[in-house]
Amino acid sequence: MTLLRFLPCCAIVLLVLSKLTLAQYEHLGYPPGYGDQEQEQYTAPQLTPDTPRIQLRLAGDKRKHNEGRVEVFYNGEWGTVCDDDFTIHAAQVVCRELGYLEAVSWSPSSKYGKGEGPIWFDNLHCTGKEKTLSLCPSNGIGVSDCKHSEDVGVVCSDKRIPGFKFVNTLPNHVENLDIQVEDARIRPILSSYRKRIPVTEGYVEVKDGGKWKQICNTEWTQFNSRVICGMFGFPGERKYNARVYKMFARRRKPTYWDFAVNCTGNEAHLSNCKLGRAAELKTNGTCAEGLPVVVSCVPGRAFAPASMTGFRKAFKQEQPLVRLRGGAIVGEGRVEVLKNGEWGTICDDNWNLLSATVVCRELGFGTAKEALSGGRLGQGMGPVHMNEVECSGFEKSVTECFFNKESVGCSHEEDAAVRCNIPAMGFQERLRLSGGHNPYEGRVEVMVERNGSLVWGTVCSEGWGTMEAMVVCRQLGLGFASNAFQETWYWPGAVSADPVAMSGVRCSGTEMSLSQCLHHGAHLSCAKGGGRNAAGCSVSAPDLVLNPQVVEQTTYMEDRPMFMLQCAYEENCLSSTSGQVPANSYRRLLRFSSQIHNNGQSDFRPKASRNSWVWHDCHRHYHSMEVFTLYDLFTLNGTKVAEGHKASFCLEDSECDEGIEKRYECANFGEQGITVGCWDTYRHDIDCQWIDITELKPGDYIFQVVINPNYEVPESDYTNNILKCRCRYDGHRVWMYSCHNGGSLSTETEQAFPGLLNNQVTHR
Repeated sequence: MTLLRFLPCCAIVLLVLSKLTLAQYEHLGYPPGYGDQEQEQYTAPQLTPDTPRIQLRLAGDKRKHNEGRVEVFYNGEWGTVCDDDFTIHAAQVVCRELGYLEAVSWSPSSKYGKGEGPIWFDNLHCTGKEKTLSLCPSNGIGVSDCKHSEDVGVVCSDKRIPGFKFVNTLPNHVENLDIQVEDARIRPILSSYRKRIPVTEGYVEVKDGGKWKQICNTEWTQFNSRVICGMFGFPGERKYNARVYKMFARRRKPTYWDFAVNCTGNEAHLSNCKLGRAAELKTNGTCAEGLPVVVSCVPGRAFAPASMTGFRKAFKQEQPLVRLRGGAIVGEGRVEVLKNGEWGTICDDNWNLLSATVVCRELGFGTAKEALSGGRLGQGMGPVHMNEVECSGFEKSVTECFFNKESVGCSHEEDAAVRCNIPAMGFQERLRLSGGHNPYEGRVEVMVERNGSLVWGTVCSEGWGTMEAMVVCRQLGLGFASNAFQETWYWPGAVSADPVAMSGVRCSGTEMSLSQCLHHGAHLSCAKGGGRNAAGCSVSAPDLVLNPQVVEQTTYMEDRPMFMLQCAYEENCLSSTSGQVPANSYRRLLRFSSQIHNNGQSDFRPKASRNSWVWHDCHRHYHSMEVFTLYDLFTLNGTKVAEGHKASFCLEDSECDEGIEKRYECANFGEQGITVGCWDTYRHDIDCQWIDITELKPGDYIFQVVINPNYEVPESDYTNNILKCRCRYDGHRVWMYSCHNGGSLSTETEQAFPGLLNNQVTHR
């Protein structure tokens, strides 16, 4: 019975793996669930002679290649569609006519900008089953009382209709149409490139009508190559050995596509390019005065083939001016720029695919898949450095683009973000979650080579934690870790994968795959004798950030008698020498307030369930996390001289941003947590909100606070969990200044901060 129960799960895993193997460059995103249903094959619409012939395209200020203002080509002129009576059914007709599987949404009121020319359709009443938009009932073509402020836009699904065949019904105007093919790929031809991961060089092929075809290179330009490389995750292109490919083309006859390609070079995807003229093919099907198009792409540093690693290490990497933060997988995140030694964000006003692509290429990725706005990948901290960014698409850095230096009215709720195209590395094929109730959970199983064969096995449980689970979820494209378990008897996994195949795994959390983490290699060592590690993944995660200004403004000293610190003593909130002094002696406490914001995309909840919280009778409250924050004082050379810690006396929403309701309150054994957009304040006058500095000598020190130090709760960014300040103590008074969060300053500025590199938080 158990075996039958898990057979469908295994079959689906094999199906997914086989699809990834056969189609290296198919879009890899968050899986909607186990296996898709078998999809229909495209059949060209049979239109009656009296049906008006139109062509469609998506135009305007787009954030994705599969969205935009609906434009119609009719009677020799491009025009738009009015949003009056427009529905998702009409959007469905538009998307399917363009070769997309379905419509996702539609937008009224010229969201993608005002179009030009006539408004061809108004008051459309589609059922969603029409073969072309011109078959939907309307006022009549060209009959409209609308203005271009009412131009409608649509968002189509990423997936194309299998077997979709581009049908040109307006041959005299083919150069005005967007490219509409089922798929595209780079197929490696030379044996030296067939074994490389990622594939960087080969024929450019398009899938049209279910068949892969080459493109004639007679009208091919460098701009076209730039777009192809970008959509497959590469920032640039380079020259290749044309002589070798000429020899290959003579030996094996190519099958050519019917059209040329006309790109400007700053398109994010081939589908944004225009069709060129019909290809001039000889009677024998060969390309007139040409050969199949070949591209050779330059991978970013993180994706360079293994043979180039020595070259990479020979040069010291310069301080980048741009970075991504808060993203779940490689190539996505909130855009942050460095200015005057301080990291800040970009306001999303005018943020579009063109500017996002400049960011992606600058960071060693390809073109942008999506330009995100509204703080979709979490809110940043610090200043908003750029607003109303406008790029041509050919800048080396987004900092070279035109922008408005004034960011009046911009807040971190408007932080811009990107999702970039990255090379297909095949990471997903060597790892799986098995036995879970959904694709986002299960026992971790890895594929390794044993005696010349590839076999599945488990990972040793020793040392398994949140950082390792983070890498697993990233490798599978499933987002952030939500759980990391060392014992998972309720997720049995595949019986054939029970033997331990990987041990000694220690990850920093930034690796792209589990194999990049430290591990024992072929020399396995697992004292527990088995691995039942599991991971649960989530597309969102919290992100806790401490307010540095509050720490500076609330710091002071207090001398408090020992007999008033009994509860704090029981919870180990005093220095070790406090147990050897009389009850009427005094302890000198460095007090301060902590205001902890959740800037992430999901609520911060304690790992332990409510029934396992620990009751502390002295303070009369529950601890949902025994160590929530660490407080330390270091000398300027990094030696720890005083310390404190804070359990989660109560994780609750003290205050929230405008429009956000509080969810968590500790009264009456309530649920604990911090809602997105809210903050939890630990006031300076409560127990344990201090460092015991009774034995501290006068001098200059580094004050450090670390939130969630044991990584018990997964977060989207751990670098900003650290806060550091300069602290001066003269024996009578204390000053706290230059407080800042980890990762908020440039490398040079942080290196100039005494002791900063010597007292980094260590993992476990």
